[in-house]
Amino acid sequence: MKAIQHIAYGEISESIKFSEIEKPTISKDEVLIETYAASVNPLDIKVLTGKLKTQRNYTLPATVGYDVSDKIVEKGENITNFKSGDEVYAYTNKQGTFSKYVAVKKNNISLKPKNISFEEAASLPLVSLTAAQALKREKLQSGHKILIHAGSGGVGFLAIQLAKAKGADVYTTTGTDNVEWVKKLAADRVINYKTEDYKSIVKDTDMVLDTLGEHYTQDAFDVIKKGGRVITLVGPADKETTELMRLDASAESKLEEKRSKITKQMEHKSATYSLILMRANARQLNEVTDLIESGKFKPVIDKTFPLEETIDAINYVSKGRTKEKVVIKVK
Repeated sequence: MKAIQHIAYGEISESIKFSEIEKPTISKDEVLIETYAASVNPLDIKVLTGKLKTQRNYTLPATVGYDVSDKIVEKGENITNFKSGDEVYAYTNKQGTFSKYVAVKKNNISLKPKNISFEEAASLPLVSLTAAQALKREKLQSGHKILIHAGSGGVGFLAIQLAKAKGADVYTTTGTDNVEWVKKLAADRVINYKTEDYKSIVKDTDMVLDTLGEHYTQDAFDVIKKGGRVITLVGPADKETTELMRLDASAESKLEEKRSKITKQMEHKSATYSLILMRANARQLNEVTDLIESGKFKPVIDKTFPLEETIDAINYVSKGRTKEKVVIKVK
């Protein structure tokens, strides 16, 4: 079967190629799905360029892609809650969705929302689970004030809608071109970072969702209240997460040094700080399905590319100027 495979680390045009690979075989706890659509994530680019090769155990060549939407064509003997022909979507926890067929564990998949397309469904798993897990971990509640950076990005776009569904007051940042579009998401205050200083606008917030890293991670402590929370997707790992990563003493020491300023800011603000490492979770994806089917939020696709133009799709995402998600149409 045809698949897009990662063959080397480096420039995107040289790191992937079309290959003919064997159709996957499934275990008793997996389903085989025929891929209709997959989506491109910044995670894919980090993998292809080698930025994560010291953190994850990759064996090349490997089929690219994590998000998928499709139909079940075969199921293992332990699968009782799905049947052949079911329309599903998933974050697979491992590469492999840019291909005609994918084997997925039963606890990673959810029934596709009935009121959206395969392409829209494929855009959701990684970003929606990341947003949901970030907000749940820090226990966002009705009446809380939250700053969500990069409101037009994949995670930011969904985090705004999830936070509003929980009854929070939402502040978000975005660039000039996206201000009017982001306002339609019903954020309480959309801040144009090119013309406004968000730190002079956002004060004493309960929570910051940092999707940008660099100085934004440290600056988050300037806008939270005493006892507030900073959640990062890209900043240095917190102590608890570092321990879970089981790093050697040298790597752990380097991370501790890297977050030293953050540690001081945490102490000054009596604040919490955590790095989110998203994991596949069918139960949480079911909750996303419920929200979509109830009309509380809807995915938006920036662009759709055919499988043959996957390199163009990945290059487009790598520029960092997408509005929501980019999808690969496989079937």
